[in-house]
Amino acid sequence: MKTGSFAFLGFFWFASIALPGLAFAKGEPELPPVQTMDYVDLTRYAGIWHQVGFIPTRFQGRCLYDTTAEYTIRPNGAVHVRNQCSTLEGKVRSIEGNARIRDRESNAKLKVKFFWFLPAGDYWILFVDPEYQNAVVGSPDRKYLWILSRSETIPESLYQDLLKKASDQGYDPARVMHTGPRPRK
Repeated sequence: MKTGSFAFLGFFWFASIALPGLAFAKGEPELPPVQTMDYVDLTRYAGIWHQVGFIPTRFQGRCLYDTTAEYTIRPNGAVHVRNQCSTLEGKVRSIEGNARIRDRESNAKLKVKFFWFLPAGDYWILFVDPEYQNAVVGSPDRKYLWILSRSETIPESLYQDLLKKASDQGYDPARVMHTGPRPRK
């Protein structure tokens, strides 16, 4: 009886290690690494950005409207982050944190931390237009994505262009939720 149990556990251990690799080998091809901007001028990037699309996350909670991110460059070069949104009930929520630049050559890879007891999250600037009016930001594992603009709303054609930039990098456009300001009465 014990031998049979060990044999079953041995098979389970083998299956848990080998089978996912076999499934991966026959599944979809591995995506190339996410590419960021060659260089981001953080002074120009600073200011208020409006979220116009994102992949829903549990940490954004009930934020549905008027979601903004404000970036301020501190004298020591760190980036102060203030995120704010409105819930379905109309309550305003905000959170503040700090971002560290992880790649000084490009300034496009940052680590953002909101709570001292949680690890910092990846914030990679994938695209920003030459006028610093629209941006696409994501994480290298493709779990998180934000489409940002200096304007609360953007034309649908521009939104689709920005969504395509994310899709071209392997982000699933079907998971992206188009957002914007609270409808006014």
